[in-house]
Amino acid sequence: MIERMNERITIQRQTVETDQWGNHRSVWEDYFTCWTYASTFAKDEQPDVTTTDQRGITFEVRFCSELVDIDSSLYRAIFHDEVYDIQSVDMMNWQRKTIKLKCQKAER
Repeated sequence: MIERMNERITIQRQTVETDQWGNHRSVWEDYFTCWTYASTFAKDEQPDVTTTDQRGITFEVRFCSELVDIDSSLYRAIFHDEVYDIQSVDMMNWQRKTIKLKCQKAER
């Protein structure tokens, strides 16, 4: 299955930075880069909702110690210079082989 992982993905982590006056601001910094298998999926349509781009993407990465604590609130993915918000993290029944990140393209 490793032969499918032919694209690079960068995982970014959100941190809080304090300036010299004590102001806090959130910044995204590169946390980890690895190989991934990316596949797109179509989200279910909802009636009475105007949709723009409802496609999501799933990234499958190898299990590693750097990604054990990944969650959808403090991390995001960069793939092909596009930003993706992580919607959910699937540890694949804790088999310690792969992790699936279900993502949606971030609005800028």
